[in-house]
Amino acid sequence: MYRYIPYSLIILATLLTLIAGAVWSTAWLWLLVLFVPLIVLGAWDMRQTEHTLMRLYPVAAHVRWFFEWLRPFLREYLFDSDHEGRPFTHNQRALVYRRAKNVESAGAFGTEMDLHSPRYEWINHSIQAKHLGHTPRIRVGGDQCKQPYDASVLNISAMSFGSLSARAIEALNLGAQMGGFSQDTGEGGISPYHLKHGGDLVWELGTGYFGCRTAQGTFDADTFAAKAADDRVKMIEVKLSQGAKPGHGGLLPGAKVTPEIAEVRGVPVGQDVLSPPSHSAFDTPVGLLQFIARLRELSGGKPIGFKLCIGHRWEFLAITKAMLKTGITPDFIVIDGAEGGTGAAPVELSDHVGTPLREGLLFAVNCLLGTGLRDKVKLVAAGKIYDGHTMAANLALGADWCNAGRAFMFSAGCVQTKKCHTDRCPTGVATQDKLRQKGLVVADKGPRAYQFHRNTVRALLQYVGAAGLNDPSELEPRHLRIRTDENTVRSADSVYEFLAPGVLLDAPDETSLARWWAMADADSFAPRPI
Repeated sequence: MYRYIPYSLIILATLLTLIAGAVWSTAWLWLLVLFVPLIVLGAWDMRQTEHTLMRLYPVAAHVRWFFEWLRPFLREYLFDSDHEGRPFTHNQRALVYRRAKNVESAGAFGTEMDLHSPRYEWINHSIQAKHLGHTPRIRVGGDQCKQPYDASVLNISAMSFGSLSARAIEALNLGAQMGGFSQDTGEGGISPYHLKHGGDLVWELGTGYFGCRTAQGTFDADTFAAKAADDRVKMIEVKLSQGAKPGHGGLLPGAKVTPEIAEVRGVPVGQDVLSPPSHSAFDTPVGLLQFIARLRELSGGKPIGFKLCIGHRWEFLAITKAMLKTGITPDFIVIDGAEGGTGAAPVELSDHVGTPLREGLLFAVNCLLGTGLRDKVKLVAAGKIYDGHTMAANLALGADWCNAGRAFMFSAGCVQTKKCHTDRCPTGVATQDKLRQKGLVVADKGPRAYQFHRNTVRALLQYVGAAGLNDPSELEPRHLRIRTDENTVRSADSVYEFLAPGVLLDAPDETSLARWWAMADADSFAPRPI
């Protein structure tokens, strides 16, 4: 019966308070304000049937839930070291905050990194180091485009209005306009907040075709053409999958479909909105390429690409076979890492489905190299990009530029409470709660997004210049050094395989992709039997 001791002591204290109030002074009775609610709470605990702990340990069991609630805050602010914390460590977040606030980000007294731990990476410097003062741009859109775009080396990843608040979207667009980089709309469509400050946009089309859909939820070419003609829309991106929840669609409950959300997405107010797990506009690799060609024509010749988290290897190779068969190539491909992002996802999908960014990027690089298509398609790395090194490492492995999502959220005030899916974001970044959004001041956070971008690109240029190179595009796998164990260091070109140009066409059986190449079919995403 010891489990009832705390509750019994509360009852005893209540009785003693009553006695003291009657015998000595009524001043004692104020303690009843504390004890009576606890008695009522304990009585309710013993009668409820949902929680065993509360039924067996009335009142006392609530202490457990209190510390369960308090635990993440204690860890983050008191107990986590500078290099702990997931998905971003304290130091990683602090770096973004300092750069966003334009505060000196240099460190003193040496690095805190363990330079002899496996997977530690660096890029060797040159005796002939250089100072780079230019702003790197990447031309997107080849002969098939009438309106090519010069992209920044760092841009904002896909984050929808609805996932992020109106003020967060507006602040990021202001930052993009100030810094001359682009903002991906996410699959939720182009909202007024994406357009307000005139920042460059990449319009993402997901499986729901939000913003250009028919009443039945299929692609509406006329609506797409009208919106794609906007000068602020620089490129269009077809989303095949995303790193946060690859292979998963989504359902936006009708209660969340406000008149504003409904107008942006082109859906009825108050009705459930389904994002299917796959597209209805095409169902084969050739169909995907034909859809891309159609979007290019409808948009007036703007660059068209697609985004995916690498899944079945034969499917991506099937797309490369379709490129060869049709002669149609996307202008860019975004490789989204399974590291995830703001999108809420089932834990199993978030933790165990999809390929991490580095492996996915290397696979895509080899597919394009092996088919002789690498010089026709730009590759974009998206997944936990936050500083000059994470950018440089991905550029060295084959990316043409990088997209960052959560780092730009940090610049807008996010503190990684991981409540993005609850509508209780404490900083107004990932919530539709109007009261919470008031804490996010666009005029303050927009410049911070710009300053984060400017200072991070500047750090990349310092990094590249230290290696004796003239531009980030000159980074190659041989520049990236990787410690594979305590006593062994190798360059990335000896750690990872890089196929010879055209080898999948000339001698596929001599490559590690031979099995997947044999399974790939330009006319079907299903694997060929082998």
